Amino acid sequence: MSWSTREIAELAGTTVKSVRYYHAIGLLEEPDRSLNGYKHYEVEHLTRLLQIRRLVGLGVPLAQIARLGDQDGDGVAAIFRRVDAELEATVERLQDIRRELAVLSRPGAPTDVPAGFSAVADALRGNDRKLLTIYAQLFSDESMEAVRELLESDPNPELDEAFRDLPEDADEATRAALAERLSRVVSLPGTGQGVELVPKAGSPRQTAAARSTVAHALEALYNPAQLDVLRRARQVAAARAGADGPGAGPDPEPPGQ
Repeated sequence: MSWSTREIAELAGTTVKSVRYYHAIGLLEEPDRSLNGYKHYEVEHLTRLLQIRRLVGLGVPLAQIARLGDQDGDGVAAIFRRVDAELEATVERLQDIRRELAVLSRPGAPTDVPAGFSAVADALRGNDRKLLTIYAQLFSDESMEAVRELLESDPNPELDEAFRDLPEDADEATRAALAERLSRVVSLPGTGQGVELVPKAGSPRQTAAARSTVAHALEALYNPAQLDVLRRARQVAAARAGADGPGAGPDPEPPGQ
């Protein structure tokens, strides 16, 4: 008994297109043809196709399936171990997604803050939420966890509000006084003060791009008086720590100073 391409594809639970592709890449041998040019698949073709489908279903890439016949026992085992490790990472990622969906499915849950920040979202304004979203894309998970812990601890809500409510036309005395107060809590890299944000990016160019993006976001989300106070606060904090000032450009600063 033999089968046509359509029949063997149906038996194996796949498509004619897939069968032809397996032929094209050398995974499945071409069967003999009859005088009229039609292919006739035999039992060995069906069993091979079922083997391919099983391995595909297990997540083994087609390129690795093609290599299995050239490997010794250790080589074959290594291929399956790599696939298993990739699946483990996928499972962990899906579990993270499910946990986040469980939070988002609660009535009234905020959808405009990164994962893990729902509990502190009510205390954040729109610009703070936008900045957090950018942070989550650019900075490490450890950095974001530190930001979350800072927000949850809420060390000085009155100071936070004073900064957030600072008008664009705030006078010199108001700016100086607020900068002095903020200097005690602003992030100061290398001193252990505040949260040090570490970019996810590995290369210097990517790190510079992350810093530039955050600086641009700060300038778009906060008014000139707020940015001026942040600059002054870092200068005061740096002087107190005996370090050089941070310069004119705004450094990344988490919401909830």
